[in-house]
Amino acid sequence: MMLAHKSGAACTAAERASKRSFVNRFAAFLSLFVLAVISPSCGSAPTDPRTLIPADALIYLETKDLGAAVAAITENPTFNEAALRTPDLRGINGIELSVGVMGFETSERQLTEESSILNFQPRFAAVAETGYWNFQVISFVEEELGLFISEAYGGEAKLESEDKDDGRYYTWTAQDGRKAFAFVVGSLVIFGNDATAIEKCLAVKRGEAESIAANPKITRGDRLAFGYVSPEGVAQIANIAGISMAKRSSEATEVQSFIARIVPELLRNSLVDVTWTATKKEEMIEDRLDVGLNTEVAPVLAETLASSGSDPDRAIARAMPAGASLTRYDLRDPQVAWRSILLTAQKLTDELSGELIGTFSSGLFEPYGIDEPELFLSAIGPVIYTATLDEAGDRVIFAATIKDADKVKQALAKEFETARPAEKLGEADTWTTADGSMRAVFSGTTLVVGDAEAAAEFYKRLADSAASADRPFFEIFNSSTATSVTIGTDATSAVQIAEVITEKKDENTAVTTGWLTETRPNRNGIERRSVSPFGLIGTIITQFSTD
Repeated sequence: MMLAHKSGAACTAAERASKRSFVNRFAAFLSLFVLAVISPSCGSAPTDPRTLIPADALIYLETKDLGAAVAAITENPTFNEAALRTPDLRGINGIELSVGVMGFETSERQLTEESSILNFQPRFAAVAETGYWNFQVISFVEEELGLFISEAYGGEAKLESEDKDDGRYYTWTAQDGRKAFAFVVGSLVIFGNDATAIEKCLAVKRGEAESIAANPKITRGDRLAFGYVSPEGVAQIANIAGISMAKRSSEATEVQSFIARIVPELLRNSLVDVTWTATKKEEMIEDRLDVGLNTEVAPVLAETLASSGSDPDRAIARAMPAGASLTRYDLRDPQVAWRSILLTAQKLTDELSGELIGTFSSGLFEPYGIDEPELFLSAIGPVIYTATLDEAGDRVIFAATIKDADKVKQALAKEFETARPAEKLGEADTWTTADGSMRAVFSGTTLVVGDAEAAAEFYKRLADSAASADRPFFEIFNSSTATSVTIGTDATSAVQIAEVITEKKDENTAVTTGWLTETRPNRNGIERRSVSPFGLIGTIITQFSTD
């Protein structure tokens, strides 16, 4: 990631090609990472970047040490398995970076008459305190950042500059009209893709507007990175989530319309704000999301989604198919928990929409072969397991301890025809749907239902006491006291991150990592804790890989 500082004219064709490849993978808003090209020196008095982000920013992100945040990833042994070399990060050590997202622009690219892709472009300003001499920062902005922007916009970008607010203001205009902006004063750089966002930061600098630093939610602490989504940001993201979910949900226009309307309404009426904290835990990164819920929703969910405290059935967890993403729910009363979620959702919207939520809610259980969720949940538990075997989520199974077998059979999809005699799978009773796609297996007090092949594999492993459960985080998964805990594997991120930051070893490099996520309701909202080698920081970086 460390590049030699050169003027644009002195770059060789190979070096330009290398930069072009890097730009295509690494979005413009992270271009401040390449401040590593500037040699460290004693610059002007430092400015806290958060003091220049306007108070009305929808989303706020910061790191107090860019080098430490990146090093938490590159020092992980898994990264070294995927990367050809370890990058030299000395040039970005100590750089403080704050980013404010002021809004979103939506565009749609039509692929065919039936399908299209929605793009959501954040309008942002990034403020970096480099600690370098002003002439070094100016040299970097005019030469390296200018080349970076030109390559990102697919052609030569015209540069204009002017003196403003005791600093230097830059505007790049691409051939297609897109613009990028930067402002340099002392050792400080403000960079963004929206002139209004830059101007808002300058207004804060002039004392004409409040900064987000005064917000009590913007805390300090020993951490790699921090983020905050304001109530207004929640509303904007809710709208985006509704549109995205609608596009993926169904080809039926009426279904898409319902989801696009109801999802934003539910999120806006229940969520207050969100904070994110990333910290390093030994060789892992821990991401904690604290989701604030309104004062009516939070106490209800904290009570009805409370954990039973039951010991998990390790035999069920061990029997789950290898490689599956595995989730365990521990609920004091699964039926009450499900009912409270539905009733809460219905109260957050209008009467007609509430009725539709009740009508369509059972559809969430259809992939598991369950027609009547409430009856089903009253007859199993309190500990429930689900497993997803493919990225699309088409192959899933549901496993639990049976409390009332007759109720379970009544709640299953009619296609199972459980009134007919059961077939035998080893010592277990089993029913399959006519098309053979789903299977329900009753093995003593254990039930598994869902994808036929996966359910059969589950039973085989359940009957084999020597079946291995060697998967990342499995012991932590079994000992967790969270209401919901999930473990899974990731076969792509390590290589993608290596490609973006430095270079992957070769085209055949394959590195699999594991991750764990715990979810707990509390009196203020929901706490979601995730542990993985690269964390959310790594997830962001993977978005800029060519793979």
